[in-house]
Amino acid sequence: MSKFYSLFSSSKGNASFLGNPSGGVLVDAGVSCRKLLRALEAHDISPEAVQAVCITHAHTDHIAGLRVFLGKYPVPVYATADTIAALKGIEKMPGDAEFREIGFSETVHVDTMEVTAFPTMHDATGSCGYRFTMADGQTCAVCTDLGCVTPEVEAGVFGADLVLLEANYDPKMLRYGPYPAALQARIRGEYGHLSNGDSAGMAEELIAHGTTRIVLGHLSEKNNTMPLAQQTVLEHLQEQGMRRNQDFLMQVASPEGLEQAVIF
Repeated sequence: MSKFYSLFSSSKGNASFLGNPSGGVLVDAGVSCRKLLRALEAHDISPEAVQAVCITHAHTDHIAGLRVFLGKYPVPVYATADTIAALKGIEKMPGDAEFREIGFSETVHVDTMEVTAFPTMHDATGSCGYRFTMADGQTCAVCTDLGCVTPEVEAGVFGADLVLLEANYDPKMLRYGPYPAALQARIRGEYGHLSNGDSAGMAEELIAHGTTRIVLGHLSEKNNTMPLAQQTVLEHLQEQGMRRNQDFLMQVASPEGLEQAVIF
């Protein structure tokens, strides 16, 4: 039985685990190794169950704990060529770290699953999302840090049973919040992040293409709230005649994944 565990999800740090307590893949490692291990333990997952790490891009909130984790648990790291180059340039990254390149639209076998990378529009060279096909045929996609939704993103996520979808900011909170104008423009731009409204439109498309489980994630702690993200997306879906708990299941990932794992 496949499960998706949102361990951490916010602008401060991101990490997910896909699989089950006997084995699986860590997607990003954006908090300290100590916090990662505690989060895995809270879900009864041993760190030895992590068979590989898939890195979406080299921003700190996705790799902060990678170096120490690899020092303790030397598993392969999958990423695009540009992301690997960025990771190798980080001081004190283990010299014997095993980096394995994955190209866009390429599928590789990791543990008992197939992993396919797709490009994402974000201001980190080589940024990507991942689609996972489990041994039982179920599929899951991790899709955050999107300035906009491109045809490549749609191809990567449409038809997946479960999708971790970015809902980063509320436009009014961003506009009247503490961020300077330049940072606000970056977040709103095509290489930035998805708003709640953008996420709602994408959620509609996902459900129309067969997705039954949606996890809203990567919320800004300054420019969004969990209730607001959920309300915005749900209201839009209801307007389209899509019914929660009948046509789809949805939850919002908390910054430090206190929610239960999602079975798909």
